[in-house]
Amino acid sequence: MDFDVVVIGGGPAGYPAAIRAAQNGLTVACVDGWKNRDGSYAMGGTCLNAGCIPSKALLESSELYHRAQAEFAVHGIKAAGVSMDIAAMQKRRATIVKTMTGGIGMLLKAAGVKSFAGHGKLLPGRKVEVTGADGAVQTLQAKHVVLASGSTPFELPSLPFDRTNILDSWDALEMDAVPKRLCVIGAGVIGLELGSVWRRLGAEVVVLEAMDKFLAVADGQVASEAARHFKKQGLDIRLGAKVTGATPGADGVTVHYTDAKGEQTLVADKVVVAVGRRPFTTGLLADGTGVTIDARGFINVDENCATGVENVWAVGDCVRGPMLAHKGKDEGVAVADRIAGRHAHINYDLVPSVIYTAPEIAWVGKTEEAVKAAGIEYKLGVFPFLASGRARAMEASAGFVKLIADKASDQILGVHIVGPMAGELIGEACVAMEFKASCEDLQRTMHAHPTLSEALHEAALAADKRAIDNVNR
Repeated sequence: MDFDVVVIGGGPAGYPAAIRAAQNGLTVACVDGWKNRDGSYAMGGTCLNAGCIPSKALLESSELYHRAQAEFAVHGIKAAGVSMDIAAMQKRRATIVKTMTGGIGMLLKAAGVKSFAGHGKLLPGRKVEVTGADGAVQTLQAKHVVLASGSTPFELPSLPFDRTNILDSWDALEMDAVPKRLCVIGAGVIGLELGSVWRRLGAEVVVLEAMDKFLAVADGQVASEAARHFKKQGLDIRLGAKVTGATPGADGVTVHYTDAKGEQTLVADKVVVAVGRRPFTTGLLADGTGVTIDARGFINVDENCATGVENVWAVGDCVRGPMLAHKGKDEGVAVADRIAGRHAHINYDLVPSVIYTAPEIAWVGKTEEAVKAAGIEYKLGVFPFLASGRARAMEASAGFVKLIADKASDQILGVHIVGPMAGELIGEACVAMEFKASCEDLQRTMHAHPTLSEALHEAALAADKRAIDNVNR
């Protein structure tokens, strides 16, 4: 079978590439080999099946449960005896996932994309070998091939996954009971979100982080504020804790680690390893394709996501850059447009990041530390949600918005938020910075009242000591 474009991977980088290529009038096939625990094939990759979407479903359910217990009384809502039905919560998560993954199949069909369920392998000459569930093999011929194979959880050699005691992030989303004691290894995005879910539901959670600095990728002031709130919530985050192994026993799993005080142990009922992800390229490339992989396992590409092999491209988690669904989606769409001879643009300096804890954490652009290191003279504007009428009304006044701007040009260099709906608020900052907005541009843009977005407006004003609603301006 011949196609203009064959995409290997149906996750958040692959399926948008396939749809956009079809929108551009090309004949397209999308091959995906994701299998759920029951052996069924599903589109959507890790994001929809075992990552972004199911984790947000559990975060929402667990936060509502926590609010019912700890916050409703403040609103005058009497909710004594509230309990959590874990089975119902997990059924909701599974239903959302099934609906969303099925929706991708419908989108591909509506766009005219031919879907293939099975493992895709690139052969020399832009041929793609597809091996189905029954072992049957067929070969597709393409003018262009887009590799979008995604990523997989990184497994520590000292803590191999057993899906019973030592879990990966997917296992941690599907637990059917709340463990009394949970150890999460890794205080990154995945570790903090999973730790938050099960802590709200009643688990005693210890998070072991090998680095000495909490959330080193985030702005330092934001990371400190977030750490303070996580501690109040009962997350026991231990920094500089390097895990050396784990021993399952009758009383649970004994986790061995070292810190500044020497060798340590703790006992947990379940251990979740969330130390990051690695590119998934197993069985992706046959000998002789010419596509190369770097020392960390990423497919080598240039700034346009071209592999250097004629008409072979790669996008998403399997290439350089942050492993984020939206980054992969934009790369997939951009490549599909380039294949069709259209203009494509990705600004890698403005890839937003979000951690969906409570409070949420989001940022885009440079941190204060990065601006200092670059020797840029800058100014800061900070506005606390404590001074936001909307945040107060929501009983969600923790955190702040921090804006960093070039002192000479007034151009916004970075926006960092810890607080309610930070993941939604960061979108305005992305748009502003894409258009190279100045502080004054935001200052002169009217924001509705009362809204959370006013906090960004006030942070811009605060950068010039002109904030209206903040006494600490």
